[in-house]
Amino acid sequence: MERNVGNVIIVVNDNMLYIFSATAYPPQSVKPSTRPYHHGNLPQALLRAAEAALEARGVQQLSLRELSRELGVSHASPQRHFPTKQHLIDALAAMGFDRLSTVMARATQARTHDFEARLTKAAHTYVGFALKHPALFALMFEAKRRPGMHPEIHAALVAAFSHIPNLLKEGQEAGKIIPGDPFRLSLTLGAALQGLVAMSIEGKIKGISLKTLVPEIVHHVLNGLSTNKS
Repeated sequence: MERNVGNVIIVVNDNMLYIFSATAYPPQSVKPSTRPYHHGNLPQALLRAAEAALEARGVQQLSLRELSRELGVSHASPQRHFPTKQHLIDALAAMGFDRLSTVMARATQARTHDFEARLTKAAHTYVGFALKHPALFALMFEAKRRPGMHPEIHAALVAAFSHIPNLLKEGQEAGKIIPGDPFRLSLTLGAALQGLVAMSIEGKIKGISLKTLVPEIVHHVLNGLSTNKS
């Protein structure tokens, strides 16, 4: 499904395009194996196992061979879906952005809270996701910086980071937020939250909870973006 890329600019290296589906690659020539191939939904099983390994041991220790051993399938089976480790890493990144988009959508679409409360909930959700899945979060941003980003990752990234700009646009329409590109305005809050996540992961925040800090950051950013300067 086509997604609106808004103001995000991407340069894609055509030589790095590939599709995550099982039909995108012809079967590989492999040595016969006595291990079973069928494992229900093997791509999803591989992604779940890879995410657990990623959080436990880091991206450098990810191994398709080890994952196939863990799942009880032949060493060649994962190659039908993820021909290389990089394909698996890219699929993990796309999955991470999709998951982030889902939880951010829930946080921003509630209509029962006032504007600042909804933005604060979205900020809490973003920070909470990053701290709950630190290795996956780092992998997602590494994929974001890598030249030749796969279109599937790009689309998932754009969706994940569209929710706060959309919320700021609602604030503009309600006369609460100054005019301007909502995506550009959202960078202020995004940078603050990203810094908060990094400092928290590095153990540099002590003596104060994120439940206190996040609302304060949102409040200060909204003061700067507010149409009411009195």
